[in-house]
Amino acid sequence: MAEARSVLREKFISADVGITGANFLIAETGSSIIVTNEGNGDLTQSLARVHIVLASIDKVLPTLEDVTTVLRLLARSATGQEFTTYATFSTGPRRPEDPDGPDAYHVVLLDNGRAELLGSEFREVLRCIRCGACMNHCPVYNAVGGHAYGWVYPGPIGAVMTPALIGVKAGGHLPNASTFCGRCEAVCPMKIPLPKLMRHWREAEFEQGLTPTRYRYGLKTWAWFAKRPRIYHFCSRFAAAVLGALGGGTGRFSRLPFAGGWTRDRDFPAPQGRTFQQLWAETRRGVPR
Repeated sequence: MAEARSVLREKFISADVGITGANFLIAETGSSIIVTNEGNGDLTQSLARVHIVLASIDKVLPTLEDVTTVLRLLARSATGQEFTTYATFSTGPRRPEDPDGPDAYHVVLLDNGRAELLGSEFREVLRCIRCGACMNHCPVYNAVGGHAYGWVYPGPIGAVMTPALIGVKAGGHLPNASTFCGRCEAVCPMKIPLPKLMRHWREAEFEQGLTPTRYRYGLKTWAWFAKRPRIYHFCSRFAAAVLGALGGGTGRFSRLPFAGGWTRDRDFPAPQGRTFQQLWAETRRGVPR
């Protein structure tokens, strides 16, 4: 930290322009707010001669009272803090009586497709405050990590937001990467119905005929087995036993046929022990584990 401070502090002091994002913008006062636990944002927006704020239109809140309520939700949902360490409000350039601040202050509003969502079934996603609660509780995100989502927003919120911004043809695979367990919606402080919105994207992908051929045939194959429980249970036990034996040395696979989308970013865990159906049957029979 000391070394970083000795190198970077001079750059903050000598910078002509400081560019920040904004966690929120307040329409009532024209203020921008950045929320951090480090404080670098304060140096960026107060030491440079020009402060430029780049934020999307969904960051705008009506009043100061609205933003104070959401700030408490943000910290508690993101890290469990009562309040974030730094919540810095900027309202225009430096005034004559101010000891510091920029000489010029500019706010750039980014749309990038968000206005089109206002009148659609996806408008609820614009309530997101970027707390990350949905990602913290998502079993898929916890298994594959953020890089596997391939764009800016990972996790359940990314599975809804990304197709809206880059199109369902390019981002339609993300809403399919969900178990629909509903934990993301349960913990979302803004009550965004993420599973419902992901289903809308799946429907849009199907209606446009964009579902990849391998997925369609894969689901038909799975459906054939699922309609025949005895064959399904036998094959699942056999596959689990084979994969468990092959991966017994390390307990994971770095490469696996038909699972390249997973193993490209994460190792695939080898099955261990009995299948779910076996455990379920033993539980119903009262057999101790």
